Amino acid sequence: MRADRVFAYGAAAGLIGDLLLGDPRRGHPVAAFGRAAGAVERVLWRDHRGWGALHTAVCVGGAVGLGAVAQYVVRPSRTASVALTAAATWAVVGGTSLAREARVIGRALEAGDVEAARERLPHLCGRDPQALDADGIARAVVESVAENTSDAVVGALVWGAAGGVPGLLGFRAVNTLDAMVGHKSPRYRRFGWASARLDDLAGWPGARLTAVLAALAGDSPRGAVRAWREDADRHPSPNAGPVEASFAGALGVRLGGTLSYAGRVEHRPVLHQEGRAVALHDIERAVRLSRRVCLLALGAGVAARAFVKGRTA
Repeated sequence: MRADRVFAYGAAAGLIGDLLLGDPRRGHPVAAFGRAAGAVERVLWRDHRGWGALHTAVCVGGAVGLGAVAQYVVRPSRTASVALTAAATWAVVGGTSLAREARVIGRALEAGDVEAARERLPHLCGRDPQALDADGIARAVVESVAENTSDAVVGALVWGAAGGVPGLLGFRAVNTLDAMVGHKSPRYRRFGWASARLDDLAGWPGARLTAVLAALAGDSPRGAVRAWREDADRHPSPNAGPVEASFAGALGVRLGGTLSYAGRVEHRPVLHQEGRAVALHDIERAVRLSRRVCLLALGAGVAARAFVKGRTA
């Protein structure tokens, strides 16, 4: 079976698996990678960029190497190749868990239980929930759905289309490492520098594709494109900026502004200034837009891989 068909069938099956099963409550492969990366960190940690770069190379290289070996072993069998791609896709994408967490918070807000929503918010993002009222929580959820559509699904599909199973595992390894050590705390300001920069590079194509697809799939394509063009570069993240701006324009809402992380207040620029404030019902709208974007991303990845295969045949 051609490699493009293996990816098409396997990635589709993996997304269906995520839709039906979500993430496993125990024994998640990403959690296992996190434990392994933590063990490597305990051996290599130094307050130095070079040691951090070595940590990144060992962890990401190990994930990519494991994927390459597994893909080579199953290559003679079409069924096994599709099954491996499906398993890898299911393991690295998190669209169902993203939607589930967003909706749990939305239901708590609908019931007027702001405290329950605050307790649940850390499952979705790193905001300080005690600093947020109901409207602030709703805005945080919409922003997290937008950003994680790229990080948890579209980015993985882009690298899966480009590199098969090694691409899928490599992208998730990079993304996970950034969450673990890529922040600017005293411990990781230098050690996590390489992981953060690599995550910016790996996330670049998926973020732009997410922004394009949000514009195509949203209620206001023109508003999404305008917000992306005018506001994305003002965001401190080179990848979250295009995604959140495009989602804001597509949904007709304002995102960004003042937020708090572990007591540290940040004043971020407002994205799509002419939009209205985020309302409770926008959580469900954002989840549905995220779903459409993910399905379109699968189609785009399959089409791109088939086109490249056809040109090289």
